Amino acid sequence: MARKRGIILIALSLVMGVGAAWTANKWVAAKSAAEDGARKGTHVVAAAMAIPYGTKVEPRHLKYVEIPEGLAPSGFYSSVDNVNGMVATVAIARGEILIADRFANHETGSTLAALVSENMRALTVRVNDVIGVAGFLLPGNTVDVLSSRKTNDRRAVTETILRNIKVLAVDQTASTEKNEPVIVRAVTLEMTPKEAEILVKARTEGEIQLTLRNPLEEEVIEPEPELVAKPAPKVVRKRAPRRPVNSTTTVTVIRGTKVETTKAKS
Repeated sequence: MARKRGIILIALSLVMGVGAAWTANKWVAAKSAAEDGARKGTHVVAAAMAIPYGTKVEPRHLKYVEIPEGLAPSGFYSSVDNVNGMVATVAIARGEILIADRFANHETGSTLAALVSENMRALTVRVNDVIGVAGFLLPGNTVDVLSSRKTNDRRAVTETILRNIKVLAVDQTASTEKNEPVIVRAVTLEMTPKEAEILVKARTEGEIQLTLRNPLEEEVIEPEPELVAKPAPKVVRKRAPRRPVNSTTTVTVIRGTKVETTKAKS
């Protein structure tokens, strides 16, 4: 009897051991599959170093990174050949995933031509250390353009003629990795053909001045109406009141040594 009971216990132990081993094996297999799924991802192209605005992309700027499948942003590059030779239209940070909206195709000509947006024009104006905001203008900044001229009566008139104009290049540089001020002699601006006509006309009639805008500012400040000088009040001269004229006449009568004075009304 005792021997039969021992055999039953041994059999139950074997069954329980086999069940525990099967459960553990299934758990390990499921965990391994989950880890393999997590490791499986998408290869995308990222920036191996910072890419300044207006820079032509070279192989040294690029690298591959792997991200979880389904998390790749819209418009990402899967091959370095697709982005090599293009021009960055914004500043790209190191390690940032590259997307098509931030690059322009550069086929022929200068890199500046690739930075000009569709239906826009690039116009260069001569500046100095004052007009160029003491050298703090950099590619990618936005400015307002002021025009100053003299009217026929020799009065000076200043007004803002263009607003929120993008700076494409300073001198012959469309990109810069420095934020320090640099005195420049020319600034290239991006604008519509109509705005280009306005700027050329203002530059011919008088002088222009650039004012640097905050890049986060979205509100367009409406120009204040020019103050019109009020006409000087007219001076009305009042005549002094006339003094009353004495209407009596004095008559002096001399008779010998006697003198008599009488008043007679006229």
